[in-house]
Amino acid sequence: MKGKILVITILLTSFLAGATMYYLQVYGFYAKVGIEQSKGISLVNLATKEAEQIEVVNFQGIDADSSPIRFRACFKVNQSIDFLREEYKSLKNAMPRNAPNWFECFNAKRIGEDLSAGLATAFLGNKNFEYGIDRYIVIYPDGRGYAWHELNDCGEKLYDGSTKDENCPERVE
Repeated sequence: MKGKILVITILLTSFLAGATMYYLQVYGFYAKVGIEQSKGISLVNLATKEAEQIEVVNFQGIDADSSPIRFRACFKVNQSIDFLREEYKSLKNAMPRNAPNWFECFNAKRIGEDLSAGLATAFLGNKNFEYGIDRYIVIYPDGRGYAWHELNDCGEKLYDGSTKDENCPERVE
């Protein structure tokens, strides 16, 4: 009888621990953010090499303090895609990170397929948005836009513990 109680206790504890971990990873750490909390949406100007804020509407965003790459956003822009391509730095090999299923406006698989097919354009939103983190922006010809964060070379070196090179900016704590 004691063995059955011990097995049931272990199984119940394992189930509760697993369910808690799942909840924390998929729901618990994320919070909805507004355009102000996300520090706006910017694109890097080709001429000045500086990030410039662009006007967006219908912004929906999520972020988490637990990781700098959990940011995702969906929005709409009024500028034409041709204007944006002429003025701002585009990216060739951008591939979005998955978002939680409950954040329905951001479908990383569809966005990635559309980027590969040339149906959308990826832009550099901001280099070193936070130390070692770049913000990527994807915009469709109809004005739909999506944003997420990626580790850059300096960020990868920071997290894997290797020595940063001289191209990395100074880290401000």
